[in-house]
Amino acid sequence: MAYQRIKQPKLAETIATKLEQMIVEGSLKPGQRLPPERELAEQFAVSRPSVREAIQHLEVRGLVSRRQGGGTYVQNALTKGLADPLFQLLAEHPESQYDLLEFRHTMEGISAFYAAMRGTETDFDAIRAAQQAIITAQEQGDLAGEAKHAAEFYLAVAAAAHNVVLLHLLRAIQPMLESSILRNIQILNRRAGMVEQIRKHRANLIQTILSREPEKARDACHEHLAFIEETLFEIQREESRIQRSLRRTRQQE
Repeated sequence: MAYQRIKQPKLAETIATKLEQMIVEGSLKPGQRLPPERELAEQFAVSRPSVREAIQHLEVRGLVSRRQGGGTYVQNALTKGLADPLFQLLAEHPESQYDLLEFRHTMEGISAFYAAMRGTETDFDAIRAAQQAIITAQEQGDLAGEAKHAAEFYLAVAAAAHNVVLLHLLRAIQPMLESSILRNIQILNRRAGMVEQIRKHRANLIQTILSREPEKARDACHEHLAFIEETLFEIQREESRIQRSLRRTRQQE
């Protein structure tokens, strides 16, 4: 009986597979520029022509693209798909705020659960750094920066969950998430003490993750988001009553 010879993969194909894995796991992010061929060749201990051929394989598959002026970048196709006019409308529509919060309960709750279960010390350092960046932005009164870093915080938790589908999905909606968080902050800050209360909720979430308590981490995430949702509703209901009273006063004048 003759055995068929096993074909060994070409070196370029092996490199391409490693780069694909880096894209899937999030080491190479959508929109990120790939290191120069020289650096990749040194990293993989191969020749530059092999690296060049590997990148060409990824380009053919639509995973990377070359930009004018030099550089090869990881494609951002998923994010682009969620950045069309419909998603822009959702990000700006007031009623979508509560729908997104409900969605976040599911996505961020499961992220917190698995982050507590699977997170590494490197992951935890990234979570701590994101929280500190939020605090710094708050101290500077930088609302846009606070929203940006808050979205990055939730992405850091998702990365710690080590679920690549979850991570890429949350990355895809990051612009909408950031816009929604900014609008929430602008409303919440109308009530005194909100910054401190939300900071305590987030600190509790972080502690449960670092303590590796999955169920408590999920519950802490739900509690945090529920507090935001309920407070937003209360503030907007109060302001609606005030506006109604003002309209009545004007009619009586």
